[in-house]
Amino acid sequence: MGKESFKDYQLSNEIVNALDRLEYKNPTAVQSKVIPLVLEKMDLVVKSQTGSGKTASYGIPICELIDWKENKPQALILTPTRELAVQVKEDFINIGRFKRIKATAVYGKQPFAIQKTELKQKTHVVVGTPGRVLDHIERGTLALDQIHYLVIDEADEMLNMGFIEQVEAIIKEMPRKRVTMLFSATLPEEVKNLSLNYMKTPIDIEIKATGITTDKIEHSLFKVAEDDKFSMLTDVTIVENPDSCIIFCRTKDRVDSVSDQLGDLGYSCDKIHGGMIQEDRLDVMNDFRRGEFRYLIATDVAARGIDIDNITHVINYDLPLEKESYVHRTGRTGRAGQKGKAITFVTPFEDRFLSEIEEYIGFEIPKIVAPSKDDISNKKPAFDAKMNVEPTIKQAKSEKLNKQIMKLYFNGGKKKKLRAVDFVGTIAKIEGVSVEDIGIITILDTVSYVEILNDKGPIVLKKMKNTTIKGKLLKVHEARK
Repeated sequence: MGKESFKDYQLSNEIVNALDRLEYKNPTAVQSKVIPLVLEKMDLVVKSQTGSGKTASYGIPICELIDWKENKPQALILTPTRELAVQVKEDFINIGRFKRIKATAVYGKQPFAIQKTELKQKTHVVVGTPGRVLDHIERGTLALDQIHYLVIDEADEMLNMGFIEQVEAIIKEMPRKRVTMLFSATLPEEVKNLSLNYMKTPIDIEIKATGITTDKIEHSLFKVAEDDKFSMLTDVTIVENPDSCIIFCRTKDRVDSVSDQLGDLGYSCDKIHGGMIQEDRLDVMNDFRRGEFRYLIATDVAARGIDIDNITHVINYDLPLEKESYVHRTGRTGRAGQKGKAITFVTPFEDRFLSEIEEYIGFEIPKIVAPSKDDISNKKPAFDAKMNVEPTIKQAKSEKLNKQIMKLYFNGGKKKKLRAVDFVGTIAKIEGVSVEDIGIITILDTVSYVEILNDKGPIVLKKMKNTTIKGKLLKVHEARK
């Protein structure tokens, strides 16, 4: 029997309060099974579709179990892509906001020194890609002795991307006394071996995949010659007129050309692929999440870990060559109880790949005929009208949380022997302010940052201009965004 509300678990007020602000209403199937077992510190192997709410299923209980006073990392989350690492880090910060949980993401293509500095701070949770995590372990910049929780997320994708050996190398460095959780949409042999070799009699949980079936996602395919694909794409987008759509291509060159062609036609679009620098990829994802543009043209790098609730359409411009990729791509739509459409283009020479996909998902994808000229001309006015409407910019989940937060800058840090408890002790004595109003504290060598929650920032700022911390009067002002 699943729990009806997050209040039914043994969760602290700080966590429940954050979940309320994040509008987490009722636990999903995976959350109701996983949360109680993690709270009991059980090893788990969870087979669950992307989009089932699994990050929160481990994020909520780990945030609950973390000891805030411990300065070294207590949880390590391994993810296959940088985008997913950043997203999981944000989820931990949001869920643990009122418990002042500090999460750090480490991944390649970002300066090592920046990450090293962050890891020197008090850090409760580290989220990272295997290569960079291993790098930090080997260089001694990531302390492992206090890690009690290890999560291997998207384990099958780790395998596809060739990371499984690095994952094993990381596991071997971990403390033996720990809780290990493995999450995967599919369970190939090598992934099963991880659980056999490195876990203590794990509990197997399988959440039946609703994402593949046709109850939330309407699957269809068009047979099309390679040379006719782009004109088919414009016809389909006119007839379907999606609010928000991902168009998947097999290579970055194809992404570049489709994106350029659609851009020339005035489509509200942008692109993402592995050849772009990390900052640009993250910016594109944030803009897409906020609804700044309607069409995202992407390689499979974007198929994993995009947590956007309202993607109405996924178009497989190129058929994926791996059958699992079909599930991950189409799982971008039909999320959070919404309905979605998955449309696939198949050329005459791709029948073998199509058969493999259909066997894997357990049903034949319905073939449909190309839109007629009449259909296209009838739908064109509505399509043109939507093209000319400015997209509605959506609030990020965390914006409600962030609205009542003021980040304060203090011109003193480690070199003045200041610690987080010094700030907490001083600020909590201010009239009308309590420990619950103090958020994440970051202490660097010469400066410190303290988040003040619940709209109490102005009170604290005013008072701290004339209040000493450890006998020192520090300059204080609101931190720049």
